[in-house]
Amino acid sequence: MKRMAGLSALALIISSTSGCGWVWGPEGYFRDRGSDYLEAQQTAPMQLPPNITDAKRLDPLLPIPRNVADDTAKGEYIVPRPQPLAASADASPYSLQKVGDTRSILAQNPPAEIWPVAVQFFLDNGFRLDEQRPQTGEFTTTWQHSDELSAAMAKRMSAAGVSTDSQTRVRVRIEPGVQRNTSEIYVVSAERPAGSTADVEFTNRSLNTGLDAALTNDLLASMSRISEKGGSVSMLASRDVDTPGRVSLSEDGSGNPILIVGDDLDRAWSSVGRALEQGEWRVEDINRSLGLYYINLSEKAESKDDKPGFFSSLFGTAPSKEEVEARAERYQVRLSKVGENIQVTVEKNINTVAPADVARKVLSEIQDNLG
Repeated sequence: MKRMAGLSALALIISSTSGCGWVWGPEGYFRDRGSDYLEAQQTAPMQLPPNITDAKRLDPLLPIPRNVADDTAKGEYIVPRPQPLAASADASPYSLQKVGDTRSILAQNPPAEIWPVAVQFFLDNGFRLDEQRPQTGEFTTTWQHSDELSAAMAKRMSAAGVSTDSQTRVRVRIEPGVQRNTSEIYVVSAERPAGSTADVEFTNRSLNTGLDAALTNDLLASMSRISEKGGSVSMLASRDVDTPGRVSLSEDGSGNPILIVGDDLDRAWSSVGRALEQGEWRVEDINRSLGLYYINLSEKAESKDDKPGFFSSLFGTAPSKEEVEARAERYQVRLSKVGENIQVTVEKNINTVAPADVARKVLSEIQDNLG
């Protein structure tokens, strides 16, 4: 044991001295061998005896790559630091989506922020608005000749094959995206011949793909420019676009309270979620695929200011997990597509509906927050 301690002390003394190159230096015993491959020499290929004729071809196992800059370099090689990734060109909050001949714009903003930007784009290009329906996220322009529009827009329409004698109108539809706080913008045009006063209906499928594509591309470019300067928010759209067109409290055939929230499941899911967040109860979990919000009526809605302070956490004034579980009143709010409507119901679990008074209280709160 004493001998081992002595050797350890000797090794410590040797390593701490300045003249220990023979131990740790480039020629030392414990040197770094990471660059030894640079000293390797290429040898002649292996030769097989002449009497062997059916042997497989012998190829180099580790050939030197052809793109080596300098295979005669000597000394230690220092691995260069990785270069930083270049900024992505697709970092814009707006992107173009294509499905067949249909083009749309995907925006990383809620419809409330898209509405004023889209309206302003068409007004700036000489279009006159005919109908505005913020509750459905849709507006249309009046019938106009191309010479009534801006010079740039008239040129776009001419390039798309629109005659100067014909009249054109445009419908813009802004829908809540699949993901929260996103929007999808669709632009469709309609055209009628010169002298006609017929009210040509819009179709969901583009009839002039060239014009609709040009309008969509110009709108995309305009929104991207505005976003760099900071956008605006339409309070009218903020209140109405994401809110279902019709909301009514009713009862099903068994007398259980139900809430009708329009006919669009994505819009209903988003609006009911916001209504629950504004309510007095806590949303503990969600399941979008099943259309379920899990709520706890015994706990207040979570807030950033609800975190316990230093002294409350120190002295244990916050309720324990056991106390929370003991007083829990958990229910689930379900959204279902029934016929042409979206129905909201309250359940105790998958097999049991909530008591009528509880369901009516929760659904009434959702209805009030949707207004």
